[in-house]
Parts: sequence; structure tokens; C-alpha cells
Amino acid sequence: MSADNTINLTEFLSQQYLCESLTLREVQILLEFTELVTFKKNAIIADIGEVGEALYFMIKGEVALIYEADGQSVEIGGIKEGELVGEMSFFDREPRSVRLLAKSADTRLLRLSRTRYQRLRVEHPFIAVNLLEHAVINLDHLFRRVSQDVATFSRYVYGGKK
Repeated sequence: MSADNTINLTEFLSQQYLCESLTLREVQILLEFTELVTFKKNAIIADIGEVGEALYFMIKGEVALIYEADGQSVEIGGIKEGELVGEMSFFDREPRSVRLLAKSADTRLLRLSRTRYQRLRVEHPFIAVNLLEHAVINLDHLFRRVSQDVATFSRYVYGGKK
């Protein structure tokens, strides 16, 4: 990463929940363990059935969570700037149940590979603990959004009746 990109990414991450309890130096250390990756619109970031070997921090753009059933693709959620994506399969090592698809022309993410994460855990446990806490909160937010969408859809279909 160029120095300018590192400074901009450091400023961005410093505004995120993940980095609230990290010093600027700890944010820079975290960045040293990641790589900046860019995807074009509709590019597949990770696919159904793969085991997550990396997790991603959304820097710019949006990622759609796509579920496939009966040959139909359905967008069941989205990940916005400042959120994590890919953490569920990364941590539980189960195959992905959704496709991660770039929705923007210039979707940028920071990629943290499993190998780099394992090294981060040993060399900088405080940063790794903050990352785990962020993953739990991120999954909670995603679950709440999807639950709200399902409840809204159910009220629409059933007219508020059970």
C-alpha cells in the first residue's frame, strides 16, 4: 500500500467501532496485516460453498449477500462501508451459504487472510480481541437487519395475522 493510501485508510478505520479502543499505532499495525483489494460491479468476492480463508473490512462501496434457491438468486442483505464481511465462514470454517457480490463499480475492501489473522493473534492479541468483538457485533447487526426484513415481509404477506 502506498503511504497516502495507508494514511487515508488509517483515518477511515479510526472512525470505525473496531478501532475505538485502538491507538493510531495499533490501527496502523492492523493495516500492515491486511491488503487492499478492489472489485468491479457484480464481481464475486466469495462464493457459496467456499470456506472463508479471509475476512474483509468494507472501505468503499457495498456488498450484496446473495442466496440461491431453486435456481433463483435472491439478495437477502447487504454490507455497507465500515462493516465486516465474510466473518461467519472465516471463524466457523463452514462453507459459505451466501455469495458475496460487489454492488458498486469500485468496491474496496481490506482483506485479512487466515494466515495473517493467526499471526496477528499471537503478535498483537489486544488487536485480535477487538477484531473478534467487532465480528460479534457485526453479526448481531446483520441478524437484526435480516430479522426486521423478515418480520416486515411477514406482516406484508399475512397482513399482521399469525
